[in-house]
Amino acid sequence: MMSNNVFMEQLNKHYDIWLEYNNVYAEWAKAHGLSVNSLLVLCAIDDGGDNCTQKKISQRWLIPKQTINMVFKDFERKGFVELYPLPEDKRNKIIRFTKAGKEYADTIITKLRKVELSVIEEIGVERMQQLNENMALFTKLFNKSAGGKKGSETNS
Repeated sequence: MMSNNVFMEQLNKHYDIWLEYNNVYAEWAKAHGLSVNSLLVLCAIDDGGDNCTQKKISQRWLIPKQTINMVFKDFERKGFVELYPLPEDKRNKIIRFTKAGKEYADTIITKLRKVELSVIEEIGVERMQQLNENMALFTKLFNKSAGGKKGSETNS
């Protein structure tokens, strides 16, 4: 059986890679005049279609609603988004891009996806699948060991 030192060495390496992974996106966003939260919100609105709300973004990306609200206020001030009350719940609002916002988001997201897809192409689909499977397994086992919620269906 391996010693705890080997396990801790691998765990610390995992932490370092995880932090660097997050930093890569933060630096990419900064180079394009955005915070990482602003970048994630742009992607979420783009992906969310006509059903995008602050609550859904907060749940998906684990960004506090207050942070999302600050990003929206900035995007609203720039004329990038409009908020519409949900007919069934006036407290929640649907977020949609304005024409200018959609053009801006498309430019940013296209650049981001181009970089991400070129990385996946270089890594190779098989290794990317293995990475995803290994991260899903780690998450599932962590949740199981910590007594947390069950991993998502995509993690099985």
